[in-house]
Amino acid sequence: MNCIIIDDEPLAREAIEMLIAQINDLDLIGSFSSPETVTDFMAGNTVDLIFLDIQMPGFNGIEFARTIPKETFVIFTTAYAQFATDSYEVDAIDYLIKPIRSERFQKAVEKANTYSKLFKADYANNNIEQVADDFFFVKADRRIFKVYFNNILFIQGLKDYVVMHSENQKVMTAMNIKNIYDQLPKDMFVRVSKSYIINVKHIGSVDNNTVYIGANEIPIGNIYRDFFFREFVTRKIVNKP
Repeated sequence: MNCIIIDDEPLAREAIEMLIAQINDLDLIGSFSSPETVTDFMAGNTVDLIFLDIQMPGFNGIEFARTIPKETFVIFTTAYAQFATDSYEVDAIDYLIKPIRSERFQKAVEKANTYSKLFKADYANNNIEQVADDFFFVKADRRIFKVYFNNILFIQGLKDYVVMHSENQKVMTAMNIKNIYDQLPKDMFVRVSKSYIINVKHIGSVDNNTVYIGANEIPIGNIYRDFFFREFVTRKIVNKP
């Protein structure tokens, strides 16, 4: 994947460059101190992935992410954890806190690489073909997949697609996340942010900002938090008699 770095701190750019050099799947084609110099570069070059800082003088990385082409992925790199939830509102692949650990960086890149391969497949006219009591048929990658609700861990909205994550596979189809949510059983699935729907049967644990499903950390959006905790968490808490 062709990637670029946008960060106003020279030392931060250098640190990310060193991390990129350790991964064969990444080809660094540009490093920039500000988004204002990137637009022309992207018009003349194929950029698959951007490592993007959030707080830069005169620029907000989240707002800039809203302007990039849908085929370009973003991994945010920042020293501020409080922007994590906002980052997923613009379909970010991941959110890395500085200083970035090598293994955490690699995990984010692997996720981006997986989604990149899915996007490059032919997903034209993909959608949900049929809904039954416990499964639906989904058109994806020139095939029709039978997907059981119980097997879905969570669903991620990404650009103009949704990705259904299960233990053994990821199925991507061209569909709005609201439309797929409308077809799911509401006693099993709940929307926890603009970009994520979770299967409550697979919740391992939760805190105020995150749902943990296996090794996956799903951010909870502010406008969804009260409903999620009221309907799916608080009522289920075991209290002392």
